[in-house]
Amino acid sequence: MATSRKQYAVARPLYSEDTLAEDHKKVFRRRKTPLDHTKEYLTCDSKRAKNVALSLLPFIGWMRIYRVREWLLGDVVSGISTGMVAIMQGLAFSLLASLPPSYGLYTAFFPVLTYFFLGTSRHISVGSFPVLSLMVGDVVTRLVPEDGPAANITGFYNLTMDQQRVIVASSVTFLTGIFQLAMGLLQVGFIVVYLSDTLVSGFTTAAAVHILVSQLKFVFGLHVPGISGPLALIYTLEKIFVQITSTNICDLVMSIVIMVVVFIVKELNDRYKAKLPVPIPIEVIVTIIACGVSYGFNFEKTFGVVIVGEMVSGYESPIAPNIEVFQESAAEAFPVAIVGFAVAFSVAKVYSIKHNYTIDGNQELIAFGVSNIFGASFRSFAASTALSRTAVQESSGGKTQIAGLISALMAMIVTVALGFLLEPLPRSVLGALVIVNLKGMLMQFGEIPYLWRTDKTECMVWVVTCLGAILLGLDLGLAVGLGIVLLTVVFRTQFPRCSVLANISGTDLYRDRKDYLQIFEPQGVKIFRIPSPIFFANIDFFKDKLIEAVGFNPLKVLRKRNKALRKIKALQQKGDVNITEKGLRDLFSHTTNESHSNMEELDLPSDLKDRPSKICWNAELPANISVPRVDIHSVILDFSAVSFMDISALKGLKTTLREFINIDIDVYIASCDTYVLEKLHSCLFFDDEIQTSMFFPTVHDAMLHVLEKHKDIRKGCVVRTTLIIPKYYKS
Repeated sequence: MATSRKQYAVARPLYSEDTLAEDHKKVFRRRKTPLDHTKEYLTCDSKRAKNVALSLLPFIGWMRIYRVREWLLGDVVSGISTGMVAIMQGLAFSLLASLPPSYGLYTAFFPVLTYFFLGTSRHISVGSFPVLSLMVGDVVTRLVPEDGPAANITGFYNLTMDQQRVIVASSVTFLTGIFQLAMGLLQVGFIVVYLSDTLVSGFTTAAAVHILVSQLKFVFGLHVPGISGPLALIYTLEKIFVQITSTNICDLVMSIVIMVVVFIVKELNDRYKAKLPVPIPIEVIVTIIACGVSYGFNFEKTFGVVIVGEMVSGYESPIAPNIEVFQESAAEAFPVAIVGFAVAFSVAKVYSIKHNYTIDGNQELIAFGVSNIFGASFRSFAASTALSRTAVQESSGGKTQIAGLISALMAMIVTVALGFLLEPLPRSVLGALVIVNLKGMLMQFGEIPYLWRTDKTECMVWVVTCLGAILLGLDLGLAVGLGIVLLTVVFRTQFPRCSVLANISGTDLYRDRKDYLQIFEPQGVKIFRIPSPIFFANIDFFKDKLIEAVGFNPLKVLRKRNKALRKIKALQQKGDVNITEKGLRDLFSHTTNESHSNMEELDLPSDLKDRPSKICWNAELPANISVPRVDIHSVILDFSAVSFMDISALKGLKTTLREFINIDIDVYIASCDTYVLEKLHSCLFFDDEIQTSMFFPTVHDAMLHVLEKHKDIRKGCVVRTTLIIPKYYKS
């Protein structure tokens, strides 16, 4: 059934860029130079100082509008709920960092304090994140392995293995914070755009596999030393299977029971989250029960279960980072900084959109940089955010970072006064909690079929990133994934999908001629579109595709014609009867004013400056002379998607235009971006042959100009065409 559509009709002159500029004067805009931007950035007044203060201390902005009666209760309830989850995750994720569990509580406290003042997100829960913990743990186990001597670092003398590992973890975290702070001050928060969602998904899925394998030794109760480097996951699995007969049955049964119970309760939390005032803190419940059962039945001595052991009571004095560890871990610290920021920023962006406020990527880098530097000074390891913990904070009523501050206070209470209650907790319980919290990341394997159906290139990025991170390690895997992503961008711009356009009948619209049935494509005209910038890497591809679209190589045609001219002259000099005066007049139509000297110039090699003119090459030629037939008189280049051109592209385009002009084919460029036009002028692109009159504001303007120009050309040289006026149908 036909639907009523609104009609529109516009009556205006046919414009080229020149005539458009004559009828409509442009406003001159002075573009700012880098010096202008620098002066503006360094200018200071009271208003700018206030804005800088608000941007560096974002908490001032939301504290001024804080609704005590409406928000405070929700923040308190949310802070308590999030604090319990943060404590359990801190203890569990410290195992991933190869550190004593008590140091996970430090990560749940110190970074939160500084993020409260400096962060722009009101909802994310700052603290430990399993992927970062594992990446820090790789450095820790490499420099301080369980089996074998530690690295030759001066600060390690007379220290226990745990103390050495704490120094390594805090130093790596400190360096991570320096990287993040430096990127924030240099305003390079945009770097996160190079980590596509597909790359992050594949990378975090690989990290989940690493985390799962790293926790199997706790679930089975085995002693497996930490392994880092390429193929570390394979070697770890090998050591686990070698010792599988030594499994501690108590650890295994307890882990399975806890994983099943926690999984079921979490599913119930998700299903009934609309009816539950707060999610059931199942991790806290099973931890308390496991502590009580382990203490009552003395699991450590009775079943040989490895427990958390002595918890550090209170906080230790701050320490300085180790410079030698900086030198050993710089290559790993930078990926930690990038991944930590990318994950936190993506989660923060989700909740900022949901609650209608803005976040600043550069300020987030500064906030996490300072948080990690401050936390590392007090022996915490790298902090970011965890989606599950942030979901608890937001869903339980948290409105601002006051909820995060309360969760940090809960971690402080446990560290100072209640830590000893966690000493009998089996480490297998923590391992089970880590594994069951990987559900969300492991479920990302389900994205592979969807990506394969929708975008095979993105699917390749996901698979390569995931496999690279699994086999080579997280740091090298991230580099591989980033390299693949950049390569896909390069290939998509270097080899774009070019097309030949045609007019959709009765409209002024031009689309790919392969996609529509009712199209109008005038004979003798080709409309070519390239949907990408043109630069040094794809200018040759542009030329090849244009030649493919028109069906001939203009340079080869010119050479063939020059050779034909030399043969014709030779036949004339011999007085061959097959070449009559009438034949010459048919071949060289409308050349009565041409002098003998111009005929002599046609004998020169294929020089673009000395081309034949006003010659109808489609006329009948002598039998021994062959010239490619050219049925095109005009080429229109649609530059609507060309956002920039570099010097190499300008040179290549100019050469290509001249090649077509030299064989009497008119070339027009339509919908050229203003910036590109300005660059053409500044680079002296135009001359006697290539003129500004070749440029038109739309493809339709260029097409109407072509049809008007060629409607009266003599039959036999060009196909006659009629000016087509768009039809506007009434409903």
